[in-house]
Amino acid sequence: MATTNSSQLSLFLILLAILSSGSLTISSHGFTVEEATVAELQLAFKQNQLTSRQLVEFYLGEISRLNPVLRGVIEVNPDALHLADKADRERNAKAPSSLLPGLHGIPVLVKDNIATKDNKMNTTAGSFALLGSIVPRNAFVVTKLINAGAIILGKASLSEWANFRGLAPNGWCARSEQGKNPYVLSADTCGSSSGSAISVAANMAAVTLGTETDGSILCPSSYNSVVGIKPTVGLTSRDGVIPITPKQDTVGPMCRTVADAVYVLDAIVGFDRNDEATREASKYIPRGGYKQFLKQCGLKRKRLGIVRNPFVVEGSEVAEVFEHHIQTMRQRGAIVVDNLTVANIDDILDASGSGELVTFVAEFKLSLNAYLKGLVSSPVRSLADVIAFNNKFSKSEKIKEYGQMLFEAAQATEGIDSGVQEAYSNLARLSKDGLEKLMRENKLDAVVTPGANFATVLAIGGFPGINVPAGYDSNGVPFGICFGGLKGTEPKLIEIAYGFEQATKIRKPPSFKP
Repeated sequence: MATTNSSQLSLFLILLAILSSGSLTISSHGFTVEEATVAELQLAFKQNQLTSRQLVEFYLGEISRLNPVLRGVIEVNPDALHLADKADRERNAKAPSSLLPGLHGIPVLVKDNIATKDNKMNTTAGSFALLGSIVPRNAFVVTKLINAGAIILGKASLSEWANFRGLAPNGWCARSEQGKNPYVLSADTCGSSSGSAISVAANMAAVTLGTETDGSILCPSSYNSVVGIKPTVGLTSRDGVIPITPKQDTVGPMCRTVADAVYVLDAIVGFDRNDEATREASKYIPRGGYKQFLKQCGLKRKRLGIVRNPFVVEGSEVAEVFEHHIQTMRQRGAIVVDNLTVANIDDILDASGSGELVTFVAEFKLSLNAYLKGLVSSPVRSLADVIAFNNKFSKSEKIKEYGQMLFEAAQATEGIDSGVQEAYSNLARLSKDGLEKLMRENKLDAVVTPGANFATVLAIGGFPGINVPAGYDSNGVPFGICFGGLKGTEPKLIEIAYGFEQATKIRKPPSFKP
């Protein structure tokens, strides 16, 4: 009991330090980095109020201060300050890359299932099984970030193996242990891109990258009061990303504002010869990029379909706030089509019945084995090796407790058999008769739901979605609003999400409640 009281006292003292420290200024000009947007940071660079070195030092300081409690970061880049100095030199020399609006000199955390080839940071999906493995190259999205001048600050934590191992809670992985929600530390972080959401919400990074297979960007964004963009599958390359399934995996930004998320999206989209899905999806990328769709009047004349069942619990705090937001959207010129229903919604949300889980376990084994075999070096070379590693070498009682039933189910599969093919057909039918038909018949620009449970409807069709902060319950736990659409409709979704954000301005900094 004395040990428990001691740990509780330590946690209380850390929390007290967090709560008693306000926003920090880091230059003689008094510019405040906390909550600063990418555009504000770039303006501060331009006006000599801020350097990239000062910015990186600020975030490293915040990681040192907050991460022992929040555990949103697995590791930091030991070269981050060197890269910041390089960015400052480029800016002082007016190098062409530094003159473009965007991410030049901006620190970004990437989820720890996204490969970084510097031999100083690991790519492990939060597992000790991959600690010390060497990837053949940067993930394509990391290369795109570097080419845009961004500074890779470090690796964000995640639900281990992107929540595809066993029964571990959201936000837990062996390497960093349990991630904490910065608004209410005892609340769910959701997963699997929990660390990306935690870190950007708590100002431990300017912007972050997450990945989603089914809800892993949209859900943690909702629970941690940040903006998350889950792009159309193939709009961003998955090359160098530890996979679950190529049918649904996607990479997207998680940021404090819609505009910041769009800056990141512009930087990472594009055709990659190592990911065939990008060939088809690249046709959706608009000439001039996505920044042009950041319009204050983005809600005007948009047809928005409100899907309540089963996403709105009548009489709940969320339902009450959602009604208020619907009225705001109307007032801003949106055409609201209310009380719509996605056909076969119960079947869609049942991963076992829909066939989604069947495709997951079959494709995970094939995809992970291919990824592991492609590593330059690794302690494990197959899913079977990972299972054996966990059984033999894991010293954590938590790993034993949480198990690896999904791993074992995947290992038992024998490729893409007739059962998997049938599951593919069923998922395609559910999408065609569900969201596609609903949007076509009602001529919708987007579907709107509270929270992130609509993510599965989007996931099975490879469709895009954007979460925007929408409120906080009576305990202070955040919740978001989800705008979803059909493939390639990111421009409309960005207009709608930005219009909503500017009309409501809901997001506030975290409160770190115990």
